[in-house]
Amino acid sequence: MPESVPNPSRSAFAVFEEAFARAAGTPLVAGNEVRLLRDADQNYPAWLEAIAAARRTIHFESYIIHDDETGQEFARALRARAAAGVRVRVIYDWLGAVGKTSRRFWRDLREGGIEVRCFNPPGLSSPFAWISRDHRKMLAVDGRIAFVTGLCVGRAWVGDPARGVEPWRDTGIAVRGPAVADLESAFGRMWALAGPPMAEAELPARESLSPAGEVAVRVIAGMPGTAELYRLDQLIAAAAHRTLWLTDAYFVGTTAYVQSLRAAARDGVDVRLLVPGASDIWVLRGLSRAGYRPLLEGGVRVYEWNGPMLHAKTAVADGRWARVGSTNLNLQSWIGNWELDVAVEDEGFAGQMEAMYLDDLGRATEITLTRRARVVRTAEAPRRSARRPGSAGRAAAGAVSIGSAVGAAMTGRRVLGPAEARIMGAAGVVLLVLGLLALLWPRAVAVPLAVLALWLAGSLLCRAWILRSGRGEEPRDTPDRPRVRVRRRAGR
Repeated sequence: MPESVPNPSRSAFAVFEEAFARAAGTPLVAGNEVRLLRDADQNYPAWLEAIAAARRTIHFESYIIHDDETGQEFARALRARAAAGVRVRVIYDWLGAVGKTSRRFWRDLREGGIEVRCFNPPGLSSPFAWISRDHRKMLAVDGRIAFVTGLCVGRAWVGDPARGVEPWRDTGIAVRGPAVADLESAFGRMWALAGPPMAEAELPARESLSPAGEVAVRVIAGMPGTAELYRLDQLIAAAAHRTLWLTDAYFVGTTAYVQSLRAAARDGVDVRLLVPGASDIWVLRGLSRAGYRPLLEGGVRVYEWNGPMLHAKTAVADGRWARVGSTNLNLQSWIGNWELDVAVEDEGFAGQMEAMYLDDLGRATEITLTRRARVVRTAEAPRRSARRPGSAGRAAAGAVSIGSAVGAAMTGRRVLGPAEARIMGAAGVVLLVLGLLALLWPRAVAVPLAVLALWLAGSLLCRAWILRSGRGEEPRDTPDRPRVRVRRRAGR
């Protein structure tokens, strides 16, 4: 295994500092302590310890909180602090909870004095709003400490040693210092999107928090349609001078991002991508592998994790810049979801990230191209299935990749390889079934389309009437996104 390369000069990233701030839409905040937490055995105990020590507020936001023994452990900890007079607020995602968390679980939390809000449940007036999800995972306590992570709450991250079931591989961080205010503010904005906002006095101001260390961080609270991290990720690929090491759970890169990685590799940057070998969403593994060939041809080194599931979303560049959070390298995360990541600019922390990455590669298999440009694993290693219920958000990212592959097959705009064969076959079968249904049973196709058209028509007419009447959509107003009112003036 190759050793970590020496750190580059500080000027490499300093040149891009203003561009980073513009792309991310947030400043670099100095004076923090950042602790790297690996897997559930380091993350969960740290979270529970912080919850047990809470005196004023607990703000907990998670895409999925499973109703299993792990979820129940956190529920008991939260109820205990609420009973002690701590104000506890919890946000969960509606789609993330479907099939994973019972209504009784949420009812028990509310009856225990916890304020619980469900984010973005489906509604007749917004038939496709459910596609954008709150995919964030964070915990903030008393404005004193905050955690940002890729972990949800559930037994999959813990595993079952007695049965030989390994835990999912994931990464998080603990933050102390002024940047905690930015994380608390991000939670406050999500709380306001899901209902009445909390009082501003309950959220700490950045200047009110004392420095806790010497680490500079940038909190990136992504929202649908803004693409802050997408722009930043491309800038990092452009700024990297020696190394760019990426870990992602559901990689479906866009053409622009793939070209950014290829360009960096051609310029001599050591670009690596670590992805799962076995995914909880079976279709995405095929989609990710379909995207390996352009990366490998461009000099990017690709590795597949040999454990049950790799769920981390991290990056480290040049031994100086690193990112940890909830955003996957696909369109759904970049521009479709609410996500939360922390970018850290510190050589000590980046060195820890590099060491962890090299350790992970020790449990991974490198993917290479044969002389016939076939994608193969260099040495097959045993892999355990990680199939579990996935999310529609990740499925939406997969749909984009399917569309890209099918479009390439139709237009011949790029060369396809064996990895795309399964996608082509699946798409062909689906289209064949739809075509036969339309020919043999026209109503089977016409009726669902008519119902969908009527639903969309009703939704659009309803929202047009609301907007025309001047009532607007107050629940979506936030300090970051004020409602725009159009008023007509009499002509002169």
